[in-house]
Amino acid sequence: MHPNPTFRTEDPQRNIDFARERAFGTLAINGEDGPHTSHIPFLLDPDGTSAELHLVRSNPIARLCKNPLPCVITALGPDSYISPDWYETPDQVPTWNYVSVRITGVLYPMPTEDMHAVLDRLSEHFETLLLPKRPWTASKMTDGVMEKMMRMILPYRMEVTKIEGTWKLGQNKPDEVRVKAAQGVAAYGQGQEIATLAALMRGAK
Repeated sequence: MHPNPTFRTEDPQRNIDFARERAFGTLAINGEDGPHTSHIPFLLDPDGTSAELHLVRSNPIARLCKNPLPCVITALGPDSYISPDWYETPDQVPTWNYVSVRITGVLYPMPTEDMHAVLDRLSEHFETLLLPKRPWTASKMTDGVMEKMMRMILPYRMEVTKIEGTWKLGQNKPDEVRVKAAQGVAAYGQGQEIATLAALMRGAK
């Protein structure tokens, strides 16, 4: 997390909503031989108190998580390099604007028989985002195929203890300067989802 509290003033519910919509991030844990990470889809509860996910059995995190395990999920949003020239004010330096939400908690293994239900909830979440496309469901699978594939994955529940968001959008700049930077991002930005970040920067308070 960025240490400047100026970038951590968003309403807690906005951080929850962002993570729920993003629903993809980097899971990280500490192992005896160092940190382990895995890129995962996850489903965060509306109140931000727990999340569901799954891991391949051969994943090092899955091998370590036989018992509750402290963990972090980081969900990244739009980002871009910011050129000092865009501010049109003297004595500025390069920076990077971005949105990131960090979810801290404890990872618990779930019973293997819960795997199907976890997959159904995850796929329902993502398929709903594709409407009016007719949602995919596991019922479209040939009998026995889904069960065979699920032998390779395991379900997990994360009990959330803290959710923090960094919305580094130039809030420490005057409105007119921030808008100029947003225009620079829209025209020349280097990063991901440039248009989304430029719009967020224009609207940041």
